[in-house]
Amino acid sequence: MRRRLALLVAATTSVVLLAFLLPAAVLVARAAESNAVSLATARSQSVVSAVAAGADDEAVASLADQLAANGLAVTVVDETGATTRPRATVTRTDDRAALIRQPVVVDGRTRVVQTVIPPDQLREGVARARIVLLLLGLVLIGLSLVVADRLARRITRPISELADAAHRLGKGDLSTRVEPDGPQEVREVGAAINLLAGRIRELLAGERESVADLSHRLRTPVTALRLEVESLPEGPERDRLTGSVEELTREVDRLIREARRPVREGVDARADARAVVAERVAFWTPLAEEEGRAVRLDLPDQACPVRVSPADLEAALDALLGNVVAHTPDGVGLAVRLRPLAGGGGVVVVSDEGPGFADPEVLRRGESRAGSTGLGLDIARRTAGASGGELTIGSAPGGGGEVTMRLGPPAG
Repeated sequence: MRRRLALLVAATTSVVLLAFLLPAAVLVARAAESNAVSLATARSQSVVSAVAAGADDEAVASLADQLAANGLAVTVVDETGATTRPRATVTRTDDRAALIRQPVVVDGRTRVVQTVIPPDQLREGVARARIVLLLLGLVLIGLSLVVADRLARRITRPISELADAAHRLGKGDLSTRVEPDGPQEVREVGAAINLLAGRIRELLAGERESVADLSHRLRTPVTALRLEVESLPEGPERDRLTGSVEELTREVDRLIREARRPVREGVDARADARAVVAERVAFWTPLAEEEGRAVRLDLPDQACPVRVSPADLEAALDALLGNVVAHTPDGVGLAVRLRPLAGGGGVVVVSDEGPGFADPEVLRRGESRAGSTGLGLDIARRTAGASGGELTIGSAPGGGGEVTMRLGPPAG
């Protein structure tokens, strides 16, 4: 914006200066010519006076030689015919010199004193005056640019501060505030950003407390469930249920911790998708094998950093894998593939050999579809969107459903 304002001022100033300097340059040339003609006319008056007084040719020639030392060529010629009203004239010759003709009537005959002014005398001082005008124009343009830059800085500095504050808010710094400054409109925007930041902070705080309170309430039925499991006879069934209850307890605890986080990591988040995918697939594999499901895992050889926190990526993967387990018949295999992207980030593909997605609106949050709340896919969708990617659903090449979660690269 500063550059555009500077260019605008420079263009406007240049047009104004051209409208002023071009006529001034022409006037300078004309003034120099007029001054040279006046000076030459005054110097040649000695010859005109001598001719009018009837001096001999030798005296007139002597005076002409003196003027020649000053670069003026003066000659006296006779004209035929009588001139009742002699009048001096100034004309231009073919070589751009000026010719001054001053007729003098002596004893009934007309004699003309001719003075030739060379072109260099006609333009004496013109180049210097035009250089001065050019320098004056450049100085004026420079001063206008300095003034425009100061004014533009006064306007753009508050805008830059607003942009910086918006970036900090986007990164999760809800304590960000701006000092309203600059034009009235910019000050109003600054006040609105401060109000928005405060309101967002209040809403997030209320939401976190509500979720944390709801999660805390889950501990009571989980505790009762643990007591029921502990009352069962010892054996494989009790061990399996005990492990499930412990996992449920850990998930509730993690949900409470996540709810009490001040903000999500946003653009500063980073996780190794390869490690997280491997860990979550390993967690779900025993349950899949118990249901007779074949699990295929395809991971890259190197790490795959993505712009999402490990906890959020774990929650998204659990939602996708849990959907396969919950909404496909036992024995249906599943596959998880991770592919790094050339520009950074990665793509996680979760596919199964089940019936696929019959409803194209399955990504609509909170709507029940065949016993599903729609929240699982929405968790993955929001995780992908927060990283700068997207979530898409479709059909696997061999049949069945396929969910593709594209994750953006880490910032910096």
